[in-house]
Amino acid sequence: MLFKIVAIFLAVMAVLAMFGKLRFPGQKQINSRRCTSCGRFKIGKGPCACKKGDRGK
Repeated sequence: MLFKIVAIFLAVMAVLAMFGKLRFPGQKQINSRRCTSCGRFKIGKGPCACKKGDRGK
């Protein structure tokens, strides 16, 4: 019984690992919305706060 539980757990983990390696649609757009210098997400059309010199104050 314990062997069955372990085998099923390992099979489920293998399936999740396969799905985790897939590239989801829209992933390229999400990564392109990041600031190139600090890595934070840009919101809106203006420049990032790190380029304004604001630093979130």
